[in-house]
This record gives sequence, C-alpha cells and structure tokens, in this order.
Amino acid sequence: MFCFQCEQTAGCTGCTGNAGVCGKSADVANLQDELTGELIGLAKGCFHHPGDEHTTELIIEALFTTITNVNFNEETVKEMIERVRQEKARISPGCITCASRCGDTDAYEMKAIWEADEDIRSLKSLILFGIRGMAAYAYHAMVLGYRDETVDQFFVKALAVLGYELEMADLLPVVLEVGEVNLACMELLDKANRESFGDPKPVTVPLSVEKGPFIVISGHDLLDLKLLLEQTKDKGINIYTHGEMLPAHGYPELKKYPHLKGNFGTAWQNQQKEFDNIPAPILFTTNCLMPVKKSYADRVFTTEVVSYPEMKHIGKDKDFTPVIEKALELGGYPEGREMTGINGGKQVMTGFAHGTVLSVADQVVEAVKSGKISHFFLVGGCDGARPGRNYYTDFVKNTPADSVILTLACGKYRFNDLDLGEVAGLPRIMDMGQCNDAYSAIRVAIALAEAFECSVNELPLSLVLSWYEQKAVCILLTLLHLGIENIRLGPTLPAFISKNVLNYLVENYHIAPTTTAEEDLKALLGR
Repeated sequence: MFCFQCEQTAGCTGCTGNAGVCGKSADVANLQDELTGELIGLAKGCFHHPGDEHTTELIIEALFTTITNVNFNEETVKEMIERVRQEKARISPGCITCASRCGDTDAYEMKAIWEADEDIRSLKSLILFGIRGMAAYAYHAMVLGYRDETVDQFFVKALAVLGYELEMADLLPVVLEVGEVNLACMELLDKANRESFGDPKPVTVPLSVEKGPFIVISGHDLLDLKLLLEQTKDKGINIYTHGEMLPAHGYPELKKYPHLKGNFGTAWQNQQKEFDNIPAPILFTTNCLMPVKKSYADRVFTTEVVSYPEMKHIGKDKDFTPVIEKALELGGYPEGREMTGINGGKQVMTGFAHGTVLSVADQVVEAVKSGKISHFFLVGGCDGARPGRNYYTDFVKNTPADSVILTLACGKYRFNDLDLGEVAGLPRIMDMGQCNDAYSAIRVAIALAEAFECSVNELPLSLVLSWYEQKAVCILLTLLHLGIENIRLGPTLPAFISKNVLNYLVENYHIAPTTTAEEDLKALLGR
C-alpha cells in the first residue's frame, strides 16, 4: 500500500507495508485506490456520455468512502467499486464493445499519480484530497435534499483532470478552483442545516452523564441525530453527542428534544480509552471511527458510508431499533457520572455560528475601536494523536486577556473546557461549530472587513489551524482561494506538499508551519 493523505502518515512521508497508522489494512487501502481509479474512468467517460444526478450522487458517496477513518471494510469497498463499474456501463453501454476504444472509461492506475514527478503528484494530491473532503460536505447537504449543479459537476471535472497528463501550470488553477467550489459547497450545507434545524444559538453543554440507558452518537450527520432522537423519545434513553456532533446542541430543532442531554468524552482520537467498557452503544455516522477494541465491539453501530468489519450496520431505512435495544440491554451507568474535558472543565459552550456573531457585529466593532478587544484568533481544525498538539492548548492559554478565540471542528477539544472569562461582554472562546462551519468564520471575517473598510488580511485576525484529514485540505484551499494570508498550520505540514509547491504557498500566501505557542504569538501580534 501507499497512503499519505492524513497528518499522522508514517514518518511524515507515507504509510506502506501491511497497514496504515489509522489502522486501515493494505488490502483496504489498495481497494480504495482501485475505487478512485474507477471514479476517474467514470468522470472521463462523462465528457462523452454525460451522466445524471444518480451519477454525481454515486461519485460523492464513493469519494466520501475514501476519507480517512470512514471505511475499514474490504467487502463494502468492493461493493462500491462494483456500483461504479455498473454506472459506467449504464451511461456508456457501448464503450466495452467499441471497435476503436478511446480508453477514457478504463479504470485509471493510481500508481501513475503516486509515482509521478513530485510537483505533479503534489498538485494532483491536493485536488484529490480536497474533493474527498468536499464530498463529505456535499453528502451531508444531499441527504437533507440540497444539491448544487456547479458543485456536482466540479467533482466530475476534478476527477477527470487527475486522469490526464498535465503540467503544473494546468493543475494549479484547478487546485484553487477546489477551494472556490468548496466555499459554495459549505454555503450549501450551511443553508441545508439552518433551514432543516434552525439557526444555531449559544448553549452550555454539560459533560456529565446521567444514570440510566443512553446512546452516544458520533460524527457529523445532523439528520441521523434527528432520526435517532425521534425514535428514542419517551423510551427512557438519553442521547449524548461525541466529537464533531457536539455543535448539534445549538440547533433549535435538535435542542427541543429533552433527552438530548450533553456531550460524552472529547475528540475522536481518545475514543478507544473513553469507550472502553462503556455501558451504552455508540453510533458512528461519518468519519472519525478508530479500530474497535474488544471491550466495546459488541456495542458499535455504523451507518451511511461508515463501515468496519463485523460491526452492525444501520441501512438506508434508518431503523435504529438494534441500537435502542442495545442501550436498554446495557442499562447505562447505575449512578450519574461526572466527566470532564481534557483540562478538567465540566461543561463547554457551542452555537456561535455566523448568525449569532453577526447579530452583535456593532458591539464587536465598537469593542475593537474602543480598544476593549485587541485581536481575534481563529484556532481550530482537526485534532489528532500525534505529539505536539498540546501547542494549541498552550497557544490559547497564552493569548491576551482582551482577545477573542473563535474555534471550530474537533481541534477545539484541546481547550474548549477552559474558563477564560469574557471580553466586552462576549465569551472569550466561541465555538462556531463543525469543520464545515469554517463558512461561519469566513462570513464573520468578511463582515468585519466590510465594517472596518479593509481587507480580511488587514484585520486584527490570525488563523492558527490544525489539520488531520481531507476536509481540512479543502478548507485550507478555500482560505487560499479567498486570498487569506499568514496562516499558521500544524502540527506538521502535509507530506504530499512538495518543496516547490510549499515555496509557492509561502511566497504567495505567507503560509507557515507552527513553531512554539510563545514564538508564534509574538510574531502574530507583532511583538
């Protein structure tokens, strides 16, 4: 196998051998390459035999399948490969028997990318990993009934580009186009979530667990949570979010269920410890699944594109009866259990989406002009297990007392239970939501720039980001598309960024790796 799409990749160069650091076997990794190659063939074939909504729906689902920590199951990846092959045969039935075949619909050999010139490999990797991340956002919008033709068709274009021999000058605009289209995709998902579940409102979420049966739901899919809440009401079962599901507490249509009680545990990489012998089932709705330990293997359930060998899967009918029965069987804790965040805090806040922040924009602008707020820091992104991520805790702890920390995604678990008080009547830490809610941060930054009649880069705003998987890649590309500069990125730079591509990012966007919290704060504050 060869895989270097996530931050934890072996030796910061690539996972090879029998398994990846994430726990994915070489067989699954190779099948995911085979699936990607089939998708490229399907996309190239669409230029001669245009597909339809079913075609792009399948492309989105298949790309989502290949994200880190989503699918560990050979059988389900094989099934997806067969579905893509059948789709190729459906939209271009004459290709196989054609006397003068062009070969466009043939499966692409991914080694042609992995073994290419390092700069070509780097740019094609940025495109591929970017659209994998974007596919997750498109999928969540799609299950809520929201589609965008421009977004759908870009998946076809980007996949096809990967299958052609192109130069750096041809690929670089497509890299930035990933960022442009991902902005539209995040806007679509933001609309889908708000119109389906209401505008998020700030809310305090307890980290303790009440006695009695409960279910933990992890991932990003808010519709799955809504369906689970509906099926468990009046059954004496409490529901707790986990990981990236935490921001669900801010949505009025989800918060109205009284048995949505709180948040269990911290970020995804701690699940093997936090779920050890848990007396409740866990439902995984998206990525962030780790190899399952025996002590809780009988209580793990998956749904959507998540799949793990021998784990029970909830299909498209969304009948959560097996999860409910397991919760009642296990019974939960006999007494309430007090739990904390990684810094000892007993509660966290969330729900500071763009609607909430912009509703007090005048107050924020006046606080900046009067000197009550000195600086804004966006500190967020993916969390992970690699040593060095305590940097983000140290960074937040050392920010000036008159600054505001905006955060999003699971990287916030490094510090979201800290009590840093308020500034200018606002909480110093404001959780804007899931990783896709980077759209909220962008909306706020643009609004502030307009209020101060300056560019985003001229605001007293610094971006300090942590990355782990492919959704972080597409968000970074969106920030670059918007021309945002001086981003600090860590804890390591992507292994798939070549020296020349990195130099381009440094020269044009002044992107830099994180160093130490103290040194980076000095640099960002101009001290």
